[in-house]
Amino acid sequence: MTVKQYKLLIVESPSKAKTIGKYLGDDYIVKASVGHVRDLPKSNKQAIDIPGGFIPHYEISKGKAEVLSEIDSLAKKASEVLLATDPDREGEAIAWHIAEACKLKNPKRVTYHEITKTAIEEAIAHPRKIDQNLRKAQEARRVLDRLVGYDLSGLIWKKVRYGLSAGRVQSPALRIIMEREREIRAFIPEAYWSLTAKVKTEKGFELELSCTEEPRDEKIGKDILKIGRSNQWIVREVKESEVGRAPKAPFITSTLQQAGSSRFGFAPSRTMGIAQKLYEKGFITYMRTDSTTLSADAQKAVIAEATKRYGASSAEARVYKTKSKNAQEAHEAIRPTDMSKDNLGINPEEKKLYKLIWARTMASQMVDAKLARTTILANVRDFSIPNFSVTGSRVIMPGWLSADPDSRGEDVELPKVAEGESLILLSLNDEAKFTEPPSRYSEAGLVKELEKRDIGRPSTYASIIKTICDRGYVIKDGKTLKPTDTGDVVSSFLEEHFANYISDTFTAEMENKLDDIANGEREYVKVLKEFYVPFTKDLKAKDEIEKQTNMGDADPKHKCPKCNGPMIIKLARNGKFLSCKKYPDCEGARTIDGEELEGPRDTGELCPKCEKANLVERDGRFGRFIACGSYPKCKFIKKDETAALLNHTGVGCPVCKKGFMTERKGRFGIFYSCTGYPDCKYAIKAKPTGKICQYPKVDGTPCGSLMMDGTKTIPERCSDKTCPNHNPHKLEKARIDAKGK
Repeated sequence: MTVKQYKLLIVESPSKAKTIGKYLGDDYIVKASVGHVRDLPKSNKQAIDIPGGFIPHYEISKGKAEVLSEIDSLAKKASEVLLATDPDREGEAIAWHIAEACKLKNPKRVTYHEITKTAIEEAIAHPRKIDQNLRKAQEARRVLDRLVGYDLSGLIWKKVRYGLSAGRVQSPALRIIMEREREIRAFIPEAYWSLTAKVKTEKGFELELSCTEEPRDEKIGKDILKIGRSNQWIVREVKESEVGRAPKAPFITSTLQQAGSSRFGFAPSRTMGIAQKLYEKGFITYMRTDSTTLSADAQKAVIAEATKRYGASSAEARVYKTKSKNAQEAHEAIRPTDMSKDNLGINPEEKKLYKLIWARTMASQMVDAKLARTTILANVRDFSIPNFSVTGSRVIMPGWLSADPDSRGEDVELPKVAEGESLILLSLNDEAKFTEPPSRYSEAGLVKELEKRDIGRPSTYASIIKTICDRGYVIKDGKTLKPTDTGDVVSSFLEEHFANYISDTFTAEMENKLDDIANGEREYVKVLKEFYVPFTKDLKAKDEIEKQTNMGDADPKHKCPKCNGPMIIKLARNGKFLSCKKYPDCEGARTIDGEELEGPRDTGELCPKCEKANLVERDGRFGRFIACGSYPKCKFIKKDETAALLNHTGVGCPVCKKGFMTERKGRFGIFYSCTGYPDCKYAIKAKPTGKICQYPKVDGTPCGSLMMDGTKTIPERCSDKTCPNHNPHKLEKARIDAKGK
């Protein structure tokens, strides 16, 4: 019996596999790796062989052994293996890792920038080998980030506070935010007077005008009000001009993130997530790009659709200059794959972003919009006070605004008035205002600033912002990014001791060197060695600095609540606080605002574990708890038996066989763990059902993990993610495989 031959095509995501699978016939099997399959181990000592030439030691990522096993099995029976991961460094690295882990012989690499039938067939018709330069550039970035992150974070742990961290590109981004915050703190507001006049024209139209000068002296403002209120007003001058407004280039990654933030309030990571789904469904081209180029075929399609919808006179072929010197012109801007469809997407978010991309692409190949801009200047008859003005505009010819009307903004259309025309003053008022400090960065503003300073690359902007927020260095305050006390301390420490490594120049130059590796113009080992040798010397030199627990003296008005002595500012896990200067001899403390903090309260009960110190009641992230007073030497924590009984599930712990699973609250929400904690640390994410998973392991014994509540579609699942019983799709496949054997 002959077995039908097939070709194996490997992509990253299941949704992409599903879309591509529709375009290929039965001769292909499309399999998803579900992202990266290998990574550096968590332990830094085992991760990189520095003396051997910065050789990374990869290990299979958690949960990916089964995926690789299936790929390996399918590859052995396939007539050809095609690696069709994303067309960037990350995608090249994933392709290489799959080939290495599965020991694939002569796999073919295919790339495409849109998921359409034509593009996929074209890519398969022109395969190539894995680009080792691109792969090495990604590996250099990963190794570099690990070396900087671990070594620098280790020093911060010792010198500032345990648990803090630093990153090669995240730290410069944090520094930029902190520099702006210091400008805001140093800003001294000045008072000024804003003057507004409401007038009526001879034809009855009302206009609201603003004074062209904003006096800093209140008396000058009052004099203007006095003269203005006692005299006849006229139109002093009418300025009219026709202006052309050109469309913007099609979206690249950074401008899409900025538009997503300003138009819809999407975080950059959210915008990229939605764009990823649109790409995988075949609706748009690849969303990680810094090229504004449209292919010749795409440009023709856009112009044809513009002509069809808005007339031949509205369309105009345009070529935009890509700002990034390292952009790959073979790549395209982000555009729809089919311009005839302007309303695609499954959910409202997808529809919004797709419509935005469609409008920007369509507008980019259309003629300028023409607007009539009008400025009306008004004054009293003898012109003895500063002019008052109002500016507005009206559309003469919409041009590209027909496709993208939301980009027009809120222009005011003014009525026709003549120079010398009398005006009736309805009101004239002043308002005391203060000059404003520079505004904090929004997410869109920070992306624009990072791009301007050449820090990071299109694929990293979203992760940079997400990382500094996740680490608690920055919080979103409305639409702006505000540094926390912790972010302030970390950035200040790095700026003082490692300014060179978080500077714009150093970070941008390193990005350029990584680009050179990708282009085959620099060597992997040389680039890393040039960085790491001086970096380690600087790191060792800083090992002698004192621990940065003292952040300066507190305001003298705040005295220690216990000894009435002076206080200093310190950093705690939740921000700054005031501590007695005599600590640890005196444990007096206050909040940063000066309110007294209640310290550990002695219970009078001896610790049963170390029998050397009394138990004390402390404040924790999740409320008050009782622990040994000699922490961290003794880490005994007294169990709250009342809480344990109230939240008792009645399900026994399958690990220690002594405790019971009880509901607890952590920083990520509700979870269930053994009442024997901390001696038994068994925990699961959902409520246990009381059943034990019976799925057979390799040795034939039952899995033995607790079954827990699932979802509406899967009412019950194993608590062990590696067990097929955790995922019904894995379970069904396992059953099919077992049946075949």
